[in-house]
Amino acid sequence: QVQLEESGGGLVQAGESLRLSCAASGRTFGINVMGWYRQAPGKTRELVAIVSRGGSTNYADSVKGRFTIAMDSAKNAVYLEMNSLEPEDTAVYYCNAERRGLEFWGQGTQVTVSS
Repeated sequence: QVQLEESGGGLVQAGESLRLSCAASGRTFGINVMGWYRQAPGKTRELVAIVSRGGSTNYADSVKGRFTIAMDSAKNAVYLEMNSLEPEDTAVYYCNAERRGLEFWGQGTQVTVSS
């Protein structure tokens, strides 16, 4: 099993920045991809950004140019730098890890952006 613990959420104003962190523990050997998803009230969970151990990244169109994802393979951690935040970015952000075909999720961290 893989355990994921997120940190860094909070309340900010539009235009400000936040950095989310996620640390994996447990059976971390073999984690190939880590990423961030988010779920706003009344909406389905959606991809924000993912990064592979090789460094390939993929972003949702809505965050391209504003968010940056990075993985620290040595620490089994993934980070999401969020700039120019908008009220539409308000959601619970979930860390995700893929290991040998299985997916693992964190408990989520709330990000609230006020206008």
